[in-house]
Amino acid sequence: MMTLAVQAKNLQKDFNRRTIFKGISFELGEQRSLVVTGKNGSGKSTLVKIVAGLLSATKGSVEYRTGNTNVSIDDIRDRIGFVSPYLNLYDEFDAVENIKVLSSIRSSSVPTDSAIQTMLERVGIAARARNLVRTYSSGMKQRLKYAVAAIHKPDLLILDEPTANLDEEGAAVVRSFVREQEERGILVVATNDPAEIRWGKIIVRL
Repeated sequence: MMTLAVQAKNLQKDFNRRTIFKGISFELGEQRSLVVTGKNGSGKSTLVKIVAGLLSATKGSVEYRTGNTNVSIDDIRDRIGFVSPYLNLYDEFDAVENIKVLSSIRSSSVPTDSAIQTMLERVGIAARARNLVRTYSSGMKQRLKYAVAAIHKPDLLILDEPTANLDEEGAAVVRSFVREQEERGILVVATNDPAEIRWGKIIVRL
């Protein structure tokens, strides 16, 4: 599979006639990490959602390339993992069902039961794999979101407030995903945590 690259060109986002940010440009390739930081309301989450293809910029563009070929965001959705406290899971499903359903939405391939079990063990919720997600704590739901995002070994992993709702054990799991992603792909993080800001080889301050 060809290496993925992401290039943002002069991004601007306006809400209700107010400019949230403007003039944001960067280029990311394999083993490159970007951290977006800034005060509350500065647009951190908005910017990473634009990179993920979940929002559109008011001006500017985000381009995706595989090798030397430009591709659309729809061509690479199965190569992206996204974690945010604001993403919803299916409360009426258990953890295994959530991973299968959300994986099928993103890609034509669904992970095997063995791969799902291994991932749930890694994030520390295997013992509750068959309990409905509505019974999970906020920290358990956040761990499940990591399982969903990482199960397909994404080339681009995007983390919005990566350790929100997590205890130290959960935060350690996150750091293991970060180290792994730094070695094999692209990492994009929105955070104000000083320790997490240090993950970035490129830092954008809003």
